[in-house]
Amino acid sequence: MIAIVDYGVGNLASIANMLKKVGGGGEVTRDADVIGSAHGIILPGVGHFDHCARRLRDSGLLSVIMPRVRKERVPLLGICVGMQLLARGSEEGVEPGLDWVPGMVRRLQPEAGTKLPVPHMGWARVHPRESSPLFDAKEPERFYFVHSFHFVCDDEADVAAWAEYGTRFVASVRHDNVFGTQFHPEKSHRFGMALMRRFAALARERA
Repeated sequence: MIAIVDYGVGNLASIANMLKKVGGGGEVTRDADVIGSAHGIILPGVGHFDHCARRLRDSGLLSVIMPRVRKERVPLLGICVGMQLLARGSEEGVEPGLDWVPGMVRRLQPEAGTKLPVPHMGWARVHPRESSPLFDAKEPERFYFVHSFHFVCDDEADVAAWAEYGTRFVASVRHDNVFGTQFHPEKSHRFGMALMRRFAALARERA
């Protein structure tokens, strides 16, 4: 079972429905016992970085999530701001992040002359590294984005995939058992289903 952490933000029902379609067995929960027995964890997030960071800490669930991810090596997938929370912090606010993937979140700045609006909203091709287990590395996949900030990794090896929007930016991160996507797989149709199916397979390996 995959625990979808309910700390008051994120597209919880959409993520649960996507996991149901791929046979992933997702459950939206704020129950520490459920998270404590899950074989995978999804950390959603939408909106402002500081708001999400405060809500997550105020939920009291980090005391359960942290040892499961950091000590027991349970796979975790952060989505959108849920991925950004994996960094040390963000230019969007002052709250500290989890610092589980070394890096900072910076404002998205398309190159001068492109005249592209921020936030970036819409579909983009995502180019994965061959070593990333969440993607089909044979060809680029298309995913749906809504964001004004992006993850800048300290170590290029933590970049699982990249995309372009007036400039190249990190579309997905991976550090050990911690994964993140800047895009929304739950809104990305067949490509999103494939990614969620792969994450569910990683979780089943922990069963």
